[in-house]
Amino acid sequence: MSIIESLKWRYATKKFDPNKVLTEEKLHTLKQAFNLTATSFGLQTISLLIVKDADLRSQLLEAAYNQRQIVDASHLLVFCVNKTIKEDDVDDLFDKVSQLRKTPETILEPYRNNLKSIMENMSLEEQQEWSIRQVYIAIGNLMTVCAVERIDSCPMEGFDRARFDEILKLDEKHLKSTLLLPVGYRAEDDMFSSFKKVRKELKHSIIEM
Repeated sequence: MSIIESLKWRYATKKFDPNKVLTEEKLHTLKQAFNLTATSFGLQTISLLIVKDADLRSQLLEAAYNQRQIVDASHLLVFCVNKTIKEDDVDDLFDKVSQLRKTPETILEPYRNNLKSIMENMSLEEQQEWSIRQVYIAIGNLMTVCAVERIDSCPMEGFDRARFDEILKLDEKHLKSTLLLPVGYRAEDDMFSSFKKVRKELKHSIIEM
């Protein structure tokens, strides 16, 4: 099936079948897709938390305003950002570039120092907001991959982030939750799966110059 047909098939799944679980192969595809997502400078200041444990997800349900997708989906993906961006994060990136591409440090050094300077000149809030924008790229990428792989998903912004961070002990991981993406397979009686997509005509959403 074409990519366009896959995107037409996709919808924000309101009701998952709790008896259908992603295979390890499908889950691994999503892990790889997240890790291959484009990020600014390739710095990857975002992380993906995969929650399968049913008891843990039950604890999260109230903090997600009792949206059943949290517990009924096969897995809950929690997109997180680093609480801070440190010099070590920049060094880790350029050390990997040096190792994998054999790029001399004489070439890398000005880029390394420039990126450190950019991050140092950002406030904590600006760093986190910068990382959050990378999360939106990642979730869009994963939603497309899910559509191609015939995995249902439902992007969510509506949840108590502070409570999620507390339950998942994200502070210990130096992370903050940003977005949620339950993934799995739609229930046969989810009426939303048969709804026609409502979109603008191309001539009203695309501008060609």
